[in-house]
Amino acid sequence: MKHLLPVIITLFVIAALLRIDFYFNILYLLLAVYLLSKAWMQHAMQRMHARRRFVNRAFTGEEIPVTLELRNTSWLPVPWVEIHDSLPVGLASPPFYRQVISLGGRQTARFEYTLHSYRRGYYAIGPLHLHTGDLLGLMPQASSRQEREYVIIYPRVVPLNKLGLPTHSPLAVLPAPAPLFEDPTRVMGTRAYQVGDSPRRIHWSASASAGHLLVKRYQPAIARETLVCLDMTRENYDPKRIYDASELAVTVAASLANHIILRERLAVGLATQALDPLDEAVSRFKLPTRRERAHLMSVLEVLARVQLTEAPPLLFADFLRRESLALPWGATLVVITGRESDALFAALLNLRQRGFAVALILVMAEAADTSAHSAESLGFPVYRVQRERDVEVI
Repeated sequence: MKHLLPVIITLFVIAALLRIDFYFNILYLLLAVYLLSKAWMQHAMQRMHARRRFVNRAFTGEEIPVTLELRNTSWLPVPWVEIHDSLPVGLASPPFYRQVISLGGRQTARFEYTLHSYRRGYYAIGPLHLHTGDLLGLMPQASSRQEREYVIIYPRVVPLNKLGLPTHSPLAVLPAPAPLFEDPTRVMGTRAYQVGDSPRRIHWSASASAGHLLVKRYQPAIARETLVCLDMTRENYDPKRIYDASELAVTVAASLANHIILRERLAVGLATQALDPLDEAVSRFKLPTRRERAHLMSVLEVLARVQLTEAPPLLFADFLRRESLALPWGATLVVITGRESDALFAALLNLRQRGFAVALILVMAEAADTSAHSAESLGFPVYRVQRERDVEVI
């Protein structure tokens, strides 16, 4: 009897026609049960609250424990409630969590399950559905829904020094004790005057305050910045190994950013065109070059989200030229892609002629052809990565 209202209406008609007290008593009883059950269920759903507790960020290979808390804030018990939480296929199998329990008045129940971060990505957990009904099953089930929450799985980071990479990577412009060139427009401090210093370097206002001569210290004119340019165009990777190749490219980008910021203490940025799961559209990601640990986490977060795209706004070679416009002279561009082409090498040559240091990393690319040899003869460092351990040749 899922629909009690038609039965009540039928009994009312029979009782009105026959005028028998027994039918009226049954009618009143069923009507009372109907109204009580409806009010009870509505009250139960309004006073029942569910909440997830979990860390919404993790690295590949880690486990994410999730605590699901269901609380009945009413004094009335809930005969039964079904919990159904939808989970992403990439984090759990089966892709759901389900429980059926009963809750007493003012009672709280907690459940735990574990998500396994097998691969990087941006995943949605939920929605969470709650279903309940009356004990006799006389009423249709009442339900409520809790919106999705999201978890970010960072890409795998390979410790480059552990794989044999030198402490200071040749991909970055390293700090020098005495820079060869200085930019007189960028003052970074003062120091005491020394014999032989040009009078033009004297900082007169600071000298007057200190009581002795001080000269200006300038920032080096050679940029100590590295921009990692990641190619996420589907056609630029081997179609037979497209998943492994693109994931390895992301791993290389994450490992380089981690190494440059944490080990070399230099600034790094990220530029790529990729599909963004947040809005399901192709987006241009550009993170400026910075050296803070918090910036590294921002880089890893973008690398966790980006997915291969069929049609980026710009061809990768044109994208490199565009991204270089905002870089200072002497900066380093690390280009990560899965396919070599004359257009790509022409763009790299143009960047090198404009004063940028360029390094090319080819991930699971086909065997080198004449174009690759000509690129190396033009002075491009070309690194070929077929697996994670190949990073040690960089």
